Amino acid sequence: MANWAKTLATELGQYGITVNNVLPGFTQTARADYVIKNKAQKTGKTEEEILKELVAEIPVGRIGQPEEFGAAVAFLCSPAAAYINGVNLPVDGGRLSCL
Repeated sequence: MANWAKTLATELGQYGITVNNVLPGFTQTARADYVIKNKAQKTGKTEEEILKELVAEIPVGRIGQPEEFGAAVAFLCSPAAAYINGVNLPVDGGRLSCL
């Protein structure tokens, strides 16, 4: 997907079309709640223990909020980001360990 987006960014940039990927990290959603609950049931741990383990992997020390992900997407869609093209933007609190 990243390579395809980069190709599109290269081909479409001349028309003022930017193509970027937004890479969400663990975000507080109903799906995240389900994943935590399911993992707790399978492992015998509490949901709080599972959440603590997940948060321990995130450098900012917390789960992301949907509004934070939305703000990043809104920025990329704004005129302020018109020169940002062909990037992969992790919105993950620093969890992704590579560039």
